[in-house]
Amino acid sequence: MSDDIFQGYKGDALATLKKFSVRVWGQAEIHTTRGTFDGTVLPRSENDDDQHIVLKIQTGYNIGIDIVTIKIMVETGYQKANYKIPEKAFPYSDDKPNVKLFGTGGTIASRLDYRTGAVIPAFSPGELYGAVPELADICNIDTEKLFAVFSENMGPDQYKILAESIGKEIANGTDGIVIGHGTDTLHHTAAALSYMVQDSPIPIILVGSQRSSDRPSSDAALNLIHASYAAGHGDIAETLVCMFGPTSDEYGFLHRGTRVRKMHSSYRSTFRTIGDTPAATVTRKGLKIIKTEYKHRRKDKTVKIVPTFNEKVTMLYYYPHMQADIVDSLVDAGYKGIVIVGTGLGHVNRELYPALERARDKGVSVFMTLQTIWGYAHMFVYDTGRDMMALGVTPLGNMLPEVAWVKLGWTLGQTDDPKKIKEIMLTPINDDITEREPYNGYLVYQGGVPEVEGFVRKFRK
Repeated sequence: MSDDIFQGYKGDALATLKKFSVRVWGQAEIHTTRGTFDGTVLPRSENDDDQHIVLKIQTGYNIGIDIVTIKIMVETGYQKANYKIPEKAFPYSDDKPNVKLFGTGGTIASRLDYRTGAVIPAFSPGELYGAVPELADICNIDTEKLFAVFSENMGPDQYKILAESIGKEIANGTDGIVIGHGTDTLHHTAAALSYMVQDSPIPIILVGSQRSSDRPSSDAALNLIHASYAAGHGDIAETLVCMFGPTSDEYGFLHRGTRVRKMHSSYRSTFRTIGDTPAATVTRKGLKIIKTEYKHRRKDKTVKIVPTFNEKVTMLYYYPHMQADIVDSLVDAGYKGIVIVGTGLGHVNRELYPALERARDKGVSVFMTLQTIWGYAHMFVYDTGRDMMALGVTPLGNMLPEVAWVKLGWTLGQTDDPKKIKEIMLTPINDDITEREPYNGYLVYQGGVPEVEGFVRKFRK
C-alpha cells in the first residue's frame, strides 16, 4: 500500500495502518483495550503526532485512538469523502431585503481541511446557500471577503477598513450588514465599529461560531440565520453581536457592541451582555425586543464614519506589588494612553504613584476600569482613589476594559488635547457607560446551592 493513501500519517501511526491494511477514508472496526469503535479513518494534520489514529464515528464526532491501545483493525468498506461544501445558485427575490455579508475569517459556514487541520470558510453566496439553504427564505445575500485572518490578528487597520466598507454599503442602499468574525476578539471589533460607525440607518450584526460546521454541535448555521434575520428585518439600527442565547438552539441574543464580552472559551452561549440586559432575542422568525430604548432603522443613507485610531494605547492589568518601572517603560516607549484595569472600586498600590505623576506630566492620558467585570469605578470613596485622581487618573464608570482601550485609541486618533480626550471618553456612546446597572444585569449562578440547582434543572435536562 503506497504512502499517498495515508494522508498525514507518519511514524508509528502509519506503521499501524499498514500493518492492518486500513486506508484513510476507509470504514474501519477498531478493537482496543478500551472497547470497539466503528467509523471512518480521517487524514491527520501534517503537524500532528504519530501516536493516534483519527476516527469519525457515527455521531459525527471525531475521536483520537492511541495506537498503543489497538489490538486489531479491520477495514469494512471504503469511500473517499468529499468535505467540500456544495455550491448552489442563490435564489434572489425582489420581495426580500438585501444583506451584505463581510468576511473577516472565523468558522461561519466552514469545513475542516483534514490535511492541515485548518478551518476553510465557505463564503460565496452559492456556498452559503449550499451550506445554509434557510438563508434564501430570509434575505438576499451578497458577500465580500475583506480579510481571512484569525480574530487575534484583527486590529485597528482592519477596524478602519471595515468601517469604511460599511459606509460604502450604506450609501449603496443595502438593508443590513452581517460581519462574519472569529469569536475570540469579536467583542473588540464590535466596540470599534460602535465608535467608528456613528448613527447607522441599518443594523450592523457581528456573528461567529464556537464550533465549525463539520461538527454536529456546530452553532454556525443557526447564528448566521439569526444574524441575517436581524440585519435584514430587525429594527435595531446599531452595532450588535449575535450569538447563542441559551446552550440550546432556542434563540440567539443581540448584544450591544459596547457591553458584550466572551465569557467562556468553548460554550456556544459564550457571549453575554455585562452590566445590562441584551438588546433583543432573535429566532429565524422574528425579534423580541428587550431594551425599549434603541436606535430605530431609518430609510435614509446617512451615516458618519470616523475611522481613526492611535495605536499607542494599551491596557495595564494591575496586580499586587506592581512596580513603577512598568508604567515608566510605557511612557518611555511613546504610549499616549493607558487604561488601567484596577482592583475593587479602581485601585492600584502606592508604588505606582510616582510613575502615574510622571505619565501625567508627559501628557499621557490614564483612565481607570475594573477587574471585577460588573460594577463602577468609584475612586472618590477611599483615599487611594482620590490620590490617583489628583495624579490625573480618570475613572470610567462601568465601561468594560477592552471597550475603554478601543475608545481611547479611537479618541486619540482624533485629538491630543487632554481636556477633549477626557470629554470624549466620559461622554456615553452606545451605552458604553450607563447611569446604573439594572437588577438583572448581574447574575452569577453557583452550582451546589439548592435554589440554583432547582432553577437550572428547568432548563438543563
